[in-house]
Amino acid sequence: MPIGLPEVPALTPVRGVQLGTADAGLSKAAKDDLALIKCAASTIGSAAFTRNRFCAAPVLVARQHLEWNMPRALIINSGNANAGTGFKGRQDAARVCRMVADGLDLEEESVLPFSTGVIGARLPVGNIERALPECIAALSENGWLGAARAIMTTDVVPKGSSRRFDLGDTAVTLTGIAKGSGMIHPNMATMLAFIATDAVVSKPLLDDLLQRAVRRSFNRITVDGDTSTNDACVLLATGCADMAPIEQDSDPRCAELKDNLDRLCLELAQALVRDGEGATKFVTIQVTRAANESDARELAFAVAHSPLVKTALFASDPNWGRILAVVGRARIDQLDIDKVNISINDVLVVENGEPAAVYTEDAGQTAMAAEDIVIQIGLGAGETDYSVWTSDLSYDYVKINAEYRS
Repeated sequence: MPIGLPEVPALTPVRGVQLGTADAGLSKAAKDDLALIKCAASTIGSAAFTRNRFCAAPVLVARQHLEWNMPRALIINSGNANAGTGFKGRQDAARVCRMVADGLDLEEESVLPFSTGVIGARLPVGNIERALPECIAALSENGWLGAARAIMTTDVVPKGSSRRFDLGDTAVTLTGIAKGSGMIHPNMATMLAFIATDAVVSKPLLDDLLQRAVRRSFNRITVDGDTSTNDACVLLATGCADMAPIEQDSDPRCAELKDNLDRLCLELAQALVRDGEGATKFVTIQVTRAANESDARELAFAVAHSPLVKTALFASDPNWGRILAVVGRARIDQLDIDKVNISINDVLVVENGEPAAVYTEDAGQTAMAAEDIVIQIGLGAGETDYSVWTSDLSYDYVKINAEYRS
């Protein structure tokens, strides 16, 4: 089960957004696997997409449509990634957009497609065509949780969060959902995430806000070090709130919007790790006092990706030598091993490059037995800190991925 992840609370509707779902028979599980999001005509949108050069057909189509038009609808399917499918895959994604546009009386370029699931298989467009009328009929402002369930693949639970706050004298809403459990090491955003607000925001500012939030959240998580072909994070601003637009970062209201978006994205990103495939530990890797952000980031992810570290975490084995070895091999520019300190859940393990005099195996065992673990690595080389979030590597992770297509 997910590590310390509470059940998704009631998700607050966002003015100008409706969601509907249906079972298109695309996934192995008997569940709704098609989600439709319809937006008000005043909506503007921003997105971050995977940097995997074998990006999926819907990513290519969504990216192009977003350059041409503002989004009025998003169509998302689970069970099939429509990735590695070449020109025919792009035709399939475009055909799905046309079907949605016809059903909602929209322009085709205002529809953004997203897919998640098995790579390399053609998208069963006929299934989507048959299920789409049910999606349209189900459109409701209260459809957020249903959509969160519909986009799940190996996820155990849906992920979502809402915030209600004031921008000046106007109360606004921010609600988001996300999916992802394996193949998580984003280089943009993560798996699939869809966030909406009714605030009135300029397009350039919306782009800046999303990129900032992604850098601080989705780009700092990893389950297995694999970047998906389908990663996408979309931020919609419907403009339905009764307020003057926020056009510049210098607007006093921007700080409140920025803070809430950052915190919501971080909550969603960490939920993905807590529901990581086979995960039994939620692990924070904190690199402190690095010479620069590049060094800090490189070391944090090197530790987070180490199979030896991850398996020791699963075993609750305080084999801190594995962490020390990663510090030594990480491709960082400034490292003085005589200044390195390492602690696990505040238990000092290494001090100034040597076993800490106060360390005991019993203390290390207790620290590693916790479900939530913080590994802190101090480099003594500067003033830069950087954190990433990851999980352990268990038998179940191997089983889930070995049986993924069976």
